[in-house]
Amino acid sequence: MANDNPLSVELRRLLRKQPQTATMELLVPDVGGILRGKRIRRSSFEKTCDEEFWFCGGTLLMGTLGAVLPGMVGDGDGDPDVPCRLVPGSIAPVPWAARPTAQALFRMFEKSGDPYFADPRAVLERSIAPLRKMGLKIVMATELEFYLLDARADKPTPRASRVPGLGRPQPGPQVYHPDDLWEIEHFLDDLYDHCGVQGIPADAATAEFAPGQFEINLTHIDDPALACDHAVLLKRAVKATALKHGFVACFMAKPFAEDSGSGLHIHMSLVDRNGKNYFSHGRDSLAVPPFSSRLRYAVGGLLKTMAESTAIFAPNANSYRRLLPENFAPVDTNWGVNHRAVAVRIPEADETNLRFEHRVAGADANPYLVTAAIAAGVHYGLKNKCDPGRMIEEGERVSLKTRIPDRWEPAIDRFSKSKILPAYLGDEYCRYYAVNRREECRQFHNVVSPIDFDWYLRAV
Repeated sequence: MANDNPLSVELRRLLRKQPQTATMELLVPDVGGILRGKRIRRSSFEKTCDEEFWFCGGTLLMGTLGAVLPGMVGDGDGDPDVPCRLVPGSIAPVPWAARPTAQALFRMFEKSGDPYFADPRAVLERSIAPLRKMGLKIVMATELEFYLLDARADKPTPRASRVPGLGRPQPGPQVYHPDDLWEIEHFLDDLYDHCGVQGIPADAATAEFAPGQFEINLTHIDDPALACDHAVLLKRAVKATALKHGFVACFMAKPFAEDSGSGLHIHMSLVDRNGKNYFSHGRDSLAVPPFSSRLRYAVGGLLKTMAESTAIFAPNANSYRRLLPENFAPVDTNWGVNHRAVAVRIPEADETNLRFEHRVAGADANPYLVTAAIAAGVHYGLKNKCDPGRMIEEGERVSLKTRIPDRWEPAIDRFSKSKILPAYLGDEYCRYYAVNRREECRQFHNVVSPIDFDWYLRAV
């Protein structure tokens, strides 16, 4: 009798479409949202779908350069393996591979069978559990900004449109210019094809606020973990597709000092047991445009937890080059309707689609952890009826006050002293995260860079 294990059914479905598939990549997101893993051969496909396998748990706590950091799992403890299982629904072809290849996401567990404390998927599940206990379901989507760089250039150079007949780069950002999308039409066509094959619900594409900068939106779904899967797999697809077309895709938060930074924007709403938008209904409905005090409380919780969550929204040294008030980036704990200069924006929407857009995280952030921190803020706000303060009015000019940490070390310090997040993300994970980011911060700032010589060699 055929194996009815859902993963085995997925595998058979893939092999019917790609019978020559001989290799499968097994992928897991680490603390930085970077996909790590290994490849297996055809002879191991069925066993991997049916049984747990083992992989080193320290993988999830490595630094950005893929090295074990002091104090992490894997540092002097023999780098122990932990049991792993594939994520149902994640088996898919790798359409850009030279030979038929498959991929699948996996997750890690403790030997007790509980989710592994350092698995970002487990952190997210733990954080959204209080909302689920309230009978609320998260509906969300992500928007990812990125640059396309010229792969043939000697230094990082944005792909720039040319002025017709002159051959010179087009000056100005030319935001939302449709011709910029026509000029990368073949890249976009391949990207949408690749996303379609992999089940990634890629939607609208826009040319953004700098030459060579673009945004891809994903559609709303009611499974936060799957939405985050889509985000990390979209980044992977964008990078692979870009290389085929002579580009390098850059998801750094601020690759160029004079140009716009790249964000990871999270759109989120809540749905109650009856399928109604939780933010649209309630006895305390008093706002214009119409949303209930529940949305105000949720936003209040987001603003209350924003400073201590900044180390998650801005996890790297480069992240803080984006968080400057003059860079059109959210640096204040503010909110408003139909206003893109605030940290939490309420887009124009009817009562069914009412939601907030969280705009603080950079494109370099881990979407699982970002979503976990946002869910924590929402629940905390609802539970404690947090007042978000005065709303920034549509069209109002926003002050340039910075009320969240704008440097790496203070952000880590604020996270380490958090009184709210550990209850949602887990005490153990928060401790490890702070040590991980602090050690990488130390290593980064110990590097002597060319700017040291530019500033000090002759002058001092």
